[in-house]
Amino acid sequence: IRDEEDEILPRKDYESLDYDRCISEPYVEILEGMDNKKAKKYEAVRWVMMFAIGVTVGLVGLFVDFFVSLFSKIKFTVVGDSVEKCSDKGCLPLSLLELLAFNMTFVFIASMLVLIEPVAAGSGIPEIKSYLNGVKIPGIVRLRTFLCKAAGVLFSVAGGLFVGKEGPMIHCGAIVGAGLPQFQSITFKRIKFNFPYFRSDRDKRDFVSAGAAAGVAAAFGAPIGGTLFSLEEGSSFWNQALTWKVVRHLFSFLSFCYILFQLFCSMSATFTLNFFRSGINFNKWGSFQLPGLLNFGEFKCSDGDKNCHLWTAVDLAFFVLMGVVGGLLGALFNCMNKILAKYRIKHIHPKAKFIRVLESLLVAMVTTVVIFAASILLGECRDLSSPSTQNTTFCFQLSGGEDINSTIRQFFCTNKTYNDMATLLFNPQEAAIHQLFHQDGTFSPVTLSVFFLLYFLLACWTYGVSVPSGLFVPSLLCGAAFGRLVANILKVELGMDIYSGTFALIGAAAFLGGVVRMTISLTVILIESTNEITYGLPIMITLMVAKWTGDFFNKGIYDIHIQLKGVPLLEWETEVEMDKLTASDIMEPNLTYVYPHTRVQSLVSILRTTIYHAFPVVTENRQNERDFIKGNILVSNNIRFKKSSVVSRAGEQRRRCQSMKSYPSSELRNVCDEQNVVVEPAEEGEDLLQQMLERRHAPYPNLYPDQSPSEEWTMEERFRPLTFHGLILRSQLVNLLIRGVCYTENQSSATQPRLSYAEMTEDYPRYPDIHDLDLGLLNPRMIVDVTPYMNPCPYTVSPNTHISQVFNLFRTMGLRHLPVVNAVGEIVGIITRHNLTHEFLVAKLRQHSITI
Repeated sequence: IRDEEDEILPRKDYESLDYDRCISEPYVEILEGMDNKKAKKYEAVRWVMMFAIGVTVGLVGLFVDFFVSLFSKIKFTVVGDSVEKCSDKGCLPLSLLELLAFNMTFVFIASMLVLIEPVAAGSGIPEIKSYLNGVKIPGIVRLRTFLCKAAGVLFSVAGGLFVGKEGPMIHCGAIVGAGLPQFQSITFKRIKFNFPYFRSDRDKRDFVSAGAAAGVAAAFGAPIGGTLFSLEEGSSFWNQALTWKVVRHLFSFLSFCYILFQLFCSMSATFTLNFFRSGINFNKWGSFQLPGLLNFGEFKCSDGDKNCHLWTAVDLAFFVLMGVVGGLLGALFNCMNKILAKYRIKHIHPKAKFIRVLESLLVAMVTTVVIFAASILLGECRDLSSPSTQNTTFCFQLSGGEDINSTIRQFFCTNKTYNDMATLLFNPQEAAIHQLFHQDGTFSPVTLSVFFLLYFLLACWTYGVSVPSGLFVPSLLCGAAFGRLVANILKVELGMDIYSGTFALIGAAAFLGGVVRMTISLTVILIESTNEITYGLPIMITLMVAKWTGDFFNKGIYDIHIQLKGVPLLEWETEVEMDKLTASDIMEPNLTYVYPHTRVQSLVSILRTTIYHAFPVVTENRQNERDFIKGNILVSNNIRFKKSSVVSRAGEQRRRCQSMKSYPSSELRNVCDEQNVVVEPAEEGEDLLQQMLERRHAPYPNLYPDQSPSEEWTMEERFRPLTFHGLILRSQLVNLLIRGVCYTENQSSATQPRLSYAEMTEDYPRYPDIHDLDLGLLNPRMIVDVTPYMNPCPYTVSPNTHISQVFNLFRTMGLRHLPVVNAVGEIVGIITRHNLTHEFLVAKLRQHSITI
């Protein structure tokens, strides 16, 4: 399973999100103008937006559920009537063609929607998990993605694919949370209102997290489970260990408010969906009988059976064994799906886009033929009025107000019997789950085994094709069939008095836990979906055992797909042996920096020729401190880093000069030629570094004409460590250049225009690119004072800080850049997300071991 040689390493082109506050002067002005009245207004707006997100997610769930039910009802009614008529006439191929026409048409529409927005494929949970971890994935929370996802999932589910709509609902909820508080759309540019709140990645993250929680709540009718799901799977700054001790959160007001926001949003989504579905399906407006898209129903014995019990202490031993088997099956499922995903990445995705549509249609065709053939050929006729069914109540109703026995299929069976395989395959997936949970002893072991095998293989093949698809419902169905099979064996072979529905539920939990590897949130989701608190202990034990068993072989399905996409996801914590490394071992020492007062020509050059998203703001310490430098180890190490990087910086500057020659401004072209002397190739045996120093080569164009490097400077003085003053982002620098924030040499920096916080964030979240800048309008000799707009107080670490401390600070605070500053305030390197990924740390640890 562990094919390390073929692993996909994290890509470095993924940009991180700015979850840390930039305490610049414009932001300080906002804080100084904030009073209690404005703070309460801001908080009230946040509560209103949380409620609006919850209601919107509930309505989205209602829309998806209504059309899935409508399309599925039309399809099964037409094809079912055709099968009944053709049983005697012998025209079953015609019925198969009708079913193929329905399914392939629906799947074709879903696949075409994914071609419009490729990010809409799959469940979306890996992408949302990456987003909440701090990774910016392009297009993941756009309005176009939402439209393609919501419309595509109803067609893929109605098309008979072994997928669920619960996973995509989480993605849709996250998109609603990201977009609704912005009151604007990048896709539809006319949708734009003047709404000054929540103009940062930090605020958007909270709404995305709440929207994802609302999606879970709408899908399962589990508001508390949705809140815990968002914390367990998504939040980048949350300590997972503390989630087991929820009471501790009450001592942290911010943590408590964060939970409260998510819970309120989840409740709003649940009750909105509940209100409308109860009115539409039961015509009882104002009642709340259908809390979610997927409801497991009520587990209870018949009123007259006093010996019946849901589960006993003896059953716990079987639940543990089922957890082990569920973990093994989940690991096998993930391994097979990973192989398929790698095959798609290598052989399908590089080809034309219509190949993906053909793959989706192939999966739909095979699934349809298997469903039809298995329902007709492999089913057994079971007696509905058998004695084993008399101990169970059938008063449970489905979402449409129908009795559970109304969903049975009698294909080729007499009036008093029904086809058990057709009942499971030739019905909506929710109806099949209800049958497995609440019918007692009406499915043969052969039927359950074949059903499990078919669903296992086809669900594994389907997850990853170019359609919106969830994995919760197929996993629940596989696990429920496995649990019913165990219950049949215990009842028939061992003669035990057990409740089959309980074993079906535990089997569903075991397999689902083995696939997704969730524990806390999944436990609460299943408890809320069953409305039975006594199931808490067996479900939790089963999920924990399934997770531990599966983790021995591979990761969860969502983590596997995150890894295959090359997303630099940060785990909850590092391994113990990583503490052999320090910040100086993993930092990037070759810095690209700017000065507090930088020429426009230099800023344009840096931005056009680098891909970095933040730059340290530094000054050179030019006092005569030769004795101190010789005695300071950290400063000496930094000088060594500067010596090792000066050659590469010279080459970088030459490339910048070539880039500047193509600028439309002739003044920009001439400045580069005037200020930089071309370094000739070094003669044999000559020190290239010393030759560059003799030519007074500066890494970047000089900013202070009256403080040019002197020929009398020593090596240490030329490459003295840089005093660190703060960080400034690429987007901020581009914004300053576009708005003409600069001054001339004969003026002071106080004369340059000042931007407010609203002007700095006006273009959020799509800031202009440096290549969109009209360079012809710029005077390259102008100077930009960046100090008012930089973050003067970012989090920093010492070079000797151990990796566990660095990782915890970076992970829990949701950082994007972490400068490494020595004891005298001089920057020696910088740490980003890519320096803390597991693969990077493992490589550095190997180098460290070799060095030792």
